[in-house]
Amino acid sequence: MDDRRFPASQAQRLDDPERLLWLPPAEVIGALSVRSGDTIADVGAGTGYFSFPMSHAVGAAGKIYAVDGQGEMLAWLKLKLDKTALTNIELIRAEAGQTGLPASSCDLFFLANLWHEIEDRVAVLFEARRVLKQGGRIAILDWRTDVEPVGGPPLAHRIAPSDALGELRLAGFEQLASANAGRYSWLVQGEKAQ
Repeated sequence: MDDRRFPASQAQRLDDPERLLWLPPAEVIGALSVRSGDTIADVGAGTGYFSFPMSHAVGAAGKIYAVDGQGEMLAWLKLKLDKTALTNIELIRAEAGQTGLPASSCDLFFLANLWHEIEDRVAVLFEARRVLKQGGRIAILDWRTDVEPVGGPPLAHRIAPSDALGELRLAGFEQLASANAGRYSWLVQGEKAQ
């Protein structure tokens, strides 16, 4: 994963205001049907691009686990978090395949722009199943293979949404859905079988 991992030294790019135009968080969160009181694992949280708006969406009764394997990213996120009054975001340093989160603790296991970086996606899907409550959902947001945005990963590193859907199906997820999100991304979702 290291040769495909987004470098923490470029973390400021994740907060570029232009990103709000081509990947609006509200659009993605709306597509995820996030509800007040939900517990969400934002895996690969980076600088909190989705963690912060999700925090508002789940409200005081909800919880966001901002999980990232890079300490530098979490430090950047913590600096931003310290400037807010939010109390429902918990920072977790861990990899996607071993989050350390409690079993059956989350309503949503969300990975944004991370799927193309992960070598052992099967391990991540097993971790998602372990962490999700019955009926919980996994959502994978990643770069489209049919467009070349400025600053995105090379086309050779990207994964088609049909491949992600197949991986979810093989891992036992149901109620699968796929749609484009923003200008350059796809969003695939599945539900943990009852």
